[in-house]
Amino acid sequence: MITYEPLYKTMKQKGITTYKLINTYGVSSSLIDRLKHNKPITTQTIDDLCKYLDCDVDDIIRYVKE
Repeated sequence: MITYEPLYKTMKQKGITTYKLINTYGVSSSLIDRLKHNKPITTQTIDDLCKYLDCDVDDIIRYVKE
């Protein structure tokens, strides 16, 4: 299972809130909901998040064996 738990830690470290993602970077609230519930997102979205947060992929997602 893919989890986006590292994303929230990275956002906290960088001082970026979900509000800022939505209002500054144009991230949709439905995407925020998908991330909160560990639902699938595109690799383009992962690329965009890495760009917005100036981080690596492993700062956003993690694979957890079920």
